[in-house]
Amino acid sequence: QVRLVESGGGEVQPGGSLRLSCAPSGTIFSPGTMAWYRQPPGKQRDFVASIAVNGHINYADSVQGRFSISRNNHKKTTYLQMNSLKPEDTAVYYCRVQLRGTDYWGQGTQVTVSS
Repeated sequence: QVRLVESGGGEVQPGGSLRLSCAPSGTIFSPGTMAWYRQPPGKQRDFVASIAVNGHINYADSVQGRFSISRNNHKKTTYLQMNSLKPEDTAVYYCRVQLRGTDYWGQGTQVTVSS
Protein backbone atom coordinates (compact mmCIF):
# COMPACT_ATOMS: atom_id res chain seq x y z
CA GLN A 1 0.00 0.00 0.00
CA VAL A 2 1.36 3.38 -1.01
CA ARG A 3 1.74 6.08 1.58
CA LEU A 4 3.64 9.33 1.72
CA VAL A 5 6.15 9.87 4.49
CA GLU A 6 6.61 13.51 5.47
CA SER A 7 9.12 15.00 7.87
CA GLY A 8 10.72 18.26 8.89
CA GLY A 9 7.96 20.30 10.48
CA GLY A 10 8.32 22.11 13.76
CA GLU A 11 8.30 25.49 15.46
CA VAL A 12 10.55 28.34 14.45
CA GLN A 13 10.84 32.06 15.10
CA PRO A 14 9.97 34.62 12.41
CA GLY A 15 12.79 34.89 9.92
CA GLY A 16 13.87 31.32 10.53
CA SER A 17 14.07 28.36 8.18
CA LEU A 18 12.76 24.83 7.95
CA ARG A 19 13.06 22.07 5.38
CA LEU A 20 10.28 19.60 4.73
CA SER A 21 10.73 16.31 2.92
CA CYS A 22 8.30 13.81 1.45
CA ALA A 23 8.73 10.44 -0.18
CA PRO A 24 6.36 7.63 -1.17
CA SER A 25 6.79 4.23 0.40
CA GLY A 26 5.32 0.93 -0.72
CA THR A 27 5.87 1.49 -4.44
CA ILE A 28 8.54 0.73 -7.01
CA PHE A 29 7.27 3.36 -9.43
CA SER A 30 8.79 6.79 -9.89
CA PRO A 31 6.59 9.73 -8.90
CA GLY A 32 5.23 12.24 -11.37
CA THR A 33 4.51 15.78 -10.26
CA MET A 34 5.26 16.37 -6.58
CA ALA A 35 3.70 19.28 -4.73
CA TRP A 36 3.15 20.94 -1.38
CA TYR A 37 -0.04 22.44 -0.01
CA ARG A 38 -0.82 24.03 3.34
CA GLN A 39 -3.85 24.57 5.52
CA PRO A 40 -3.76 27.34 8.11
CA PRO A 41 -6.00 26.99 11.18
CA GLY A 42 -9.64 27.47 10.23
CA LYS A 43 -8.88 28.00 6.54
CA GLN A 44 -8.91 25.98 3.34
CA ARG A 45 -5.99 24.00 1.97
CA ASP A 46 -4.00 26.05 -0.56
CA PHE A 47 -1.32 25.33 -3.12
CA VAL A 48 2.26 26.21 -2.15
CA ALA A 49 4.62 24.79 -4.78
CA SER A 50 4.98 22.00 -7.31
CA ILE A 51 7.74 20.39 -9.33
CA ALA A 52 7.23 18.24 -12.41
CA VAL A 53 9.34 15.33 -13.56
CA ASN A 54 11.05 17.60 -16.08
CA GLY A 55 11.90 20.06 -13.32
CA HIS A 56 9.28 22.67 -14.16
CA ILE A 57 8.38 24.55 -10.96
CA ASN A 58 5.44 26.63 -9.84
CA TYR A 59 5.06 28.68 -6.65
CA ALA A 60 2.22 30.46 -4.97
CA ASP A 61 2.74 34.22 -5.00
CA SER A 62 2.82 34.27 -1.20
CA VAL A 63 5.97 32.12 -1.02
CA GLN A 64 7.79 33.17 -4.20
CA GLY A 65 11.37 34.13 -3.38
CA ARG A 66 11.25 32.60 0.11
CA PHE A 67 10.47 28.93 -0.49
CA SER A 68 12.28 26.54 -2.79
CA ILE A 69 11.00 23.17 -3.97
CA SER A 70 13.30 20.46 -5.29
CA ARG A 71 13.31 16.75 -5.92
CA ASN A 72 15.73 13.87 -5.92
CA ASN A 73 14.43 11.38 -8.45
CA HIS A 74 16.82 8.65 -7.32
CA LYS A 75 15.45 8.88 -3.79
CA LYS A 76 11.90 9.62 -5.02
CA THR A 77 11.88 12.51 -2.57
CA THR A 78 10.71 16.09 -2.74
CA TYR A 79 11.94 18.86 -0.48
CA LEU A 80 10.51 22.23 0.48
CA GLN A 81 13.11 24.65 1.79
CA MET A 82 11.35 27.45 3.64
CA ASN A 83 13.32 30.59 4.44
CA SER A 84 12.37 33.96 5.93
CA LEU A 85 9.38 32.34 7.58
CA LYS A 86 6.51 34.56 8.71
CA PRO A 87 3.75 33.96 11.27
CA GLU A 88 1.28 33.72 8.38
CA ASP A 89 3.18 30.66 7.12
CA THR A 90 1.86 28.76 10.15
CA ALA A 91 -0.13 25.80 8.84
CA VAL A 92 -0.26 22.07 8.40
CA TYR A 93 1.79 21.30 5.30
CA TYR A 94 0.74 18.43 3.06
CA CYS A 95 2.67 16.65 0.37
CA ARG A 96 0.86 15.51 -2.78
CA VAL A 97 2.42 13.06 -5.25
CA GLN A 98 1.15 11.67 -8.53
CA LEU A 99 1.85 7.99 -9.05
CA ARG A 100 0.65 6.25 -12.19
CA GLY A 101 -2.23 8.69 -12.58
CA THR A 102 -3.35 8.59 -8.95
CA ASP A 103 -2.93 11.41 -6.42
CA TYR A 104 -1.61 10.53 -2.99
CA TRP A 105 -1.56 12.84 0.03
CA GLY A 106 0.67 12.81 3.06
CA GLN A 107 -0.62 12.93 6.61
CA GLY A 108 0.52 16.52 7.07
CA THR A 109 3.24 18.09 9.17
CA GLN A 110 2.75 21.12 11.42
CA VAL A 111 4.80 24.25 10.83
CA THR A 112 4.47 26.97 13.46
CA VAL A 113 6.13 30.36 13.13
CA SER A 114 5.98 32.25 16.38
CA SER A 115 8.09 34.47 18.57
